[in-house]
Amino acid sequence: MDKGLKRREFIQLAAAGTAICAAGPRLWPFAMTGQGAGSRLVSPGCRGTKVKVARLFVAIPRGNWPKPTLDLQQEIAFYRAEFTRMKDEFADIDFSVDELVASPAQVSALRDRLAQVDGILVIHLNIDVGDIFNEILAAAKPTIIFARPYSGHEWVDFGEIRRQPLGAKLDCILTSDTSRLAEAVRPFRAIHHLREAKVINLTTYDFSEYAAKVKNKFGTEIKPVGLDRMVAVYNSISDRDAGAEADRWIKGAVRVVEPSPEDIFRSAKLALAFEKLLDEEDATVMTVDCYGSMWDKTIKLPAYPCLGFSRLNNLGWGGICESDLRSTMTHIIFQGLVGRPGFVSDPTVDESKGSIILAHCLGTPRMDGPAKPAAPYKIRTVMERQEGVVPQVEMRVGERVTQAILVGMDTMRYFTGTIIEAPVGLEADRGCRTKIDVKVDGDIRRLWQNWTAGLHRQTVYGDITKELGFFARFKEIRLIDEAA
Repeated sequence: MDKGLKRREFIQLAAAGTAICAAGPRLWPFAMTGQGAGSRLVSPGCRGTKVKVARLFVAIPRGNWPKPTLDLQQEIAFYRAEFTRMKDEFADIDFSVDELVASPAQVSALRDRLAQVDGILVIHLNIDVGDIFNEILAAAKPTIIFARPYSGHEWVDFGEIRRQPLGAKLDCILTSDTSRLAEAVRPFRAIHHLREAKVINLTTYDFSEYAAKVKNKFGTEIKPVGLDRMVAVYNSISDRDAGAEADRWIKGAVRVVEPSPEDIFRSAKLALAFEKLLDEEDATVMTVDCYGSMWDKTIKLPAYPCLGFSRLNNLGWGGICESDLRSTMTHIIFQGLVGRPGFVSDPTVDESKGSIILAHCLGTPRMDGPAKPAAPYKIRTVMERQEGVVPQVEMRVGERVTQAILVGMDTMRYFTGTIIEAPVGLEADRGCRTKIDVKVDGDIRRLWQNWTAGLHRQTVYGDITKELGFFARFKEIRLIDEAA
């Protein structure tokens, strides 16, 4: 492919080129409106429908505990006020069933409606409701019971019920902290996102067997796309829009180090093409076999895909390196659970600090999610190729992180830790461009001794082991802490 820069492309780059000379820390300059994806997203990672949740308040009239005079309507009003207080956490939730149930028969009457939900949130109000719980569990939907202290004595049986077939999809949150109501719906959101997600994979390799397993287990569709289609979409992007996109990246950067204005322009144009292709396909994630069938001494695309991946992640979609479908699935799970993108990485271990360095050239400035402030970044080349365009992102020291990878359809390997350094200065020139040094929770030697299932992992901000635990239980996935 002729990669010489066209004359009209230089015209579009006039403003962008002068901006390269201005160095200074700025944040990513546009939000999830206008050119962004916000108007097309129900929540980060989902462009389809809201998550359907049954919210069941469970109580019998005049139960003796916590007290015979408990005003059930007042209790329900308290909880509804808490949901309203945290309304942003539930903006993509449709409480399609929202009832006070006081008998098993009332639950039975809801059975057809319960069959349509992604999960059931049970709010335990008073004692002697075990038979009602059993009828809810008979619906065989992912179910979380939320119980404050003094709700009742039923909690003493929850552990045993979870070990029985009836409780195979039951988990519980026993706390006075009502903010954890938001935590309760997160696994339902991840299940919903997976079912509605569509992945576009630019490769010539046959991945149909894996795609069929994913579709059967999670409902996620993975569709191939050819190089000709991708190039055609690229060519359909106007030079004006590509120039404006390049200018945004340049103005938002702390510094442009190696890439030329021409390279940034092409990368920006491909970034817009990725979003356009996702829109055409009603898809949510893009991945490219950039070091495989799309690589032959030089990238076969008009530009490297890295900037485009970063942009998709910034906007609440997904951009995944190297046609890594396991990392893709892990990204969708992370985004469903906490609304934040993952960081694909290659690891290297430092026993002297009990840490693991997680590195990849592609960084995502909005690791906190599309609506949150962005991290500083430089514009760099791909390190091992010394070409292309990537954002080298300075992630936040002190941030808790979770790293995981979905292995097959029934195992997720993970560990947690804290970022102790982000070695992204120009002097830190070993390994990939974006790097974080993570002090591991647990034993670093156990981590490398237990390591299996390849190189790549996905890292997300936050210790999300609780959310992962709920999700894994509901989807029959075995969680393995690699550092334990």
